[in-house]
Amino acid sequence: MDPILVGKAVTTPDAGQVHLLPRLANRHGLVAGATGTGKTVTLMTLAEGFSRIGVPVFMADVKGDVAGLAVPGEASERVLQRAAELGVAGYAPEASPVVFWDLFGVSGHPVRTTVSEMGPTLLARILELNDTQSGVLDIVFKLADDRGLLLLDLDDLRALLALVAEERKTVSTEYGLVSAPSIAAIQRALLRLDQDGGTQFFGEPALELADLMRTRTDGRGVIGILAADRLVLKPRLYATFLLWLLSQFYETLPEVGDLDRPKLVFVFDEAHLLFGDAPAALQQRIEQVVRLVRSKGVGVYFCSQFPDDVPDAVLGQLGNRVQHALRAYTPRDQKAVRTAAQTFVANPALDVAATIATLGTGEALVSMLQDKGVPMPVERVLIAPPRCRMGAISDAERATVRAGSPVGAKYDTAINRESAAERLAQRAEAGAVDAPPAKGRSAGTQAASNEGGIGRMVNEFLFGTSRRQGAVQAAGKQAVRTVTNRIMRNILGGIRLK
Repeated sequence: MDPILVGKAVTTPDAGQVHLLPRLANRHGLVAGATGTGKTVTLMTLAEGFSRIGVPVFMADVKGDVAGLAVPGEASERVLQRAAELGVAGYAPEASPVVFWDLFGVSGHPVRTTVSEMGPTLLARILELNDTQSGVLDIVFKLADDRGLLLLDLDDLRALLALVAEERKTVSTEYGLVSAPSIAAIQRALLRLDQDGGTQFFGEPALELADLMRTRTDGRGVIGILAADRLVLKPRLYATFLLWLLSQFYETLPEVGDLDRPKLVFVFDEAHLLFGDAPAALQQRIEQVVRLVRSKGVGVYFCSQFPDDVPDAVLGQLGNRVQHALRAYTPRDQKAVRTAAQTFVANPALDVAATIATLGTGEALVSMLQDKGVPMPVERVLIAPPRCRMGAISDAERATVRAGSPVGAKYDTAINRESAAERLAQRAEAGAVDAPPAKGRSAGTQAASNEGGIGRMVNEFLFGTSRRQGAVQAAGKQAVRTVTNRIMRNILGGIRLK
């Protein structure tokens, strides 16, 4: 399997070109650096390289420029000169096979999953629930399983919450205490998620992982690009979606060990959003998935500004490193520089801490895994240019790519089959039809009360409501009191005469 060209070493001229070995690509990686230093271009170069050797890639497009992978670049004099300097064989502008995705269905095919597939743990993170409210959500999912109710979309979840509220005493006895404030808090969180556009994420047809692992007939891997310019404004939804997707690969794919190339490369852009405020239990889950998904043939690459955005337990799993420039303007920046310098295998000819601050755009400190999985000493490297456009594409170009997509007919139209919301609505309707007349009222009286308007007002005046008595009841009670008083007076009068 041909290695993927990353760039050319300049610190040690004899080192020549620096490559990423496909059989070690599932040992994960990190691309870090300040804004504007070339991280996105590096990701595009790597994505193109994986695609050319038949490896599918899934990556987020936070700024809109990763979409340039879908169209050929321009053979400008500067780019051709860089390609010749690095010894890139057969360099020519070229587009990669791309499928656009979008949780909101605007800039790509809709990405959907069901509430059941998401599960209560990740859903509780999206909804920002506390431990007590998360426990109630667990009960809701368990109740749905026990009663055979499908949880597909948020309407189904709302219907289950209403059922739990209605049967709260019974549910609390069987499953654990459920309080009305906890149910109300979950309902408010669902309303916020609805307003953020999260409703479109839950439903059918649900995403099939096989559609993210496609290869074209010519053997090239398809690059799935998630339009995340709007999604990244909702950090929890963005991070939880990517984590859910990675977890799905981990739970679904079989064990394959080390292959000659990965089955899929998964790119986490803006990685700090994933780890920023994640609770300890969730961080442990992330560490577990990253550590074990390697044996499923999946390589995970994190992209962030600072290397210490990634926890040490995860950072230690990232064997392939690309570090772009960091500007040590603040104490936070200086700490990040020291962290970056300490994570590389030392090169006697290179002062890593000093070099990081002087790297130009398109340059990076690189350390890739070599034979037997041993990391190479860090090198200052000129990054190879991608063959695609290094920038955003127009709406017309995006529409053209979407029109030729192999999965558009499958996902662009939503499906709403019978699930919990519909079944509970049918039960409620059947219960209303079969319900007997209210106690103490005749069928005619009940019918009159159902007509509403003047009839209902007259009925309530005559026969009253559950909170007050009607005129008939009041007159009856008054008549009884009058008769009773007369009888008592006669009895008392007879007693006095005797």
